[in-house]
Amino acid sequence: MEIGDVREVTTGACSDLYYLDTGMYGTSEYGAVYIIDDDRPAVVDTGIGTNYDLLADALADVGIERDDLEVIAVTHIHLDHAGGAGFLARDCPNADVYVPAIGADHLVDPSRLVAGTKRAVGDQWDYYVEPEPVPADRIVSIEDGDVIDLGTHELRVHAAPGHAPHQVVFEDPANEAVFVADAAGIWVPETREIRETSPPSQFDLEQCLEDVETLKELDPDVFLYPHFGPRFVGDDADRALEEYATVLSEWVVAVEAKRDELADDEAVIEHFVESAAMDDVWGEEKSSAEAAMNTRGVLGYLEHRE
Repeated sequence: MEIGDVREVTTGACSDLYYLDTGMYGTSEYGAVYIIDDDRPAVVDTGIGTNYDLLADALADVGIERDDLEVIAVTHIHLDHAGGAGFLARDCPNADVYVPAIGADHLVDPSRLVAGTKRAVGDQWDYYVEPEPVPADRIVSIEDGDVIDLGTHELRVHAAPGHAPHQVVFEDPANEAVFVADAAGIWVPETREIRETSPPSQFDLEQCLEDVETLKELDPDVFLYPHFGPRFVGDDADRALEEYATVLSEWVVAVEAKRDELADDEAVIEHFVESAAMDDVWGEEKSSAEAAMNTRGVLGYLEHRE
């Protein structure tokens, strides 16, 4: 899939669903935004605001007029998921932004969110754009147990705070699918493998593993990853989730062991950057940046745990 491509999701029983390759970080098959064409058309996650033109074009490709969009639903407020929400709300006057309550204020005034993102992503900030604030009267705060009715489809809200305390996942029963946010890791379609995601500063391993259990209870046929794309799991959902739990747990153990060996956080980060394994898929720049960010997240978690 190439940057800017829009495809219908035909995985499993999915219908009325499309996804866009946003070209996040200048990388194909890394960032996805989903569009649901229903009575109340919806966008799930918005990507970084730098991809906004691609998202606007994707809505047109699907046949949704800007005045007709009603729902902008973000799984969490990290800017790679919510950075485009303000731009989309600005140009789609009848759409409200549905956002986990704990993070809602940060979309109205994104200044602290921007500062935190700059600390977390380092040089990757070059791929970002300052987000457009979302007017407070366009915000709909959501919490665990809420339901966003779209017509044929609905988005059932389930808290998943391990990756970040403001993260939720959206269950779409009609599609037997879940928009998994970052609760199920990063899916790499080219290699058919799952990768860890553990960004600073609020990564929590134990809670991430509880989020895996939450997804098991939902038992979807399809995972809809923002990183990246739809994945059919069918009866193997538990196995796929156990695979991610193992990947994530082993990743934390590896970082902890290297920290104990080197006794220097910067040396630990450098070690994992040098051994980053995704150059052939994401390119050296993104692969290295991802390794550095995820290592910093685990180091912060280990320090907080102690």
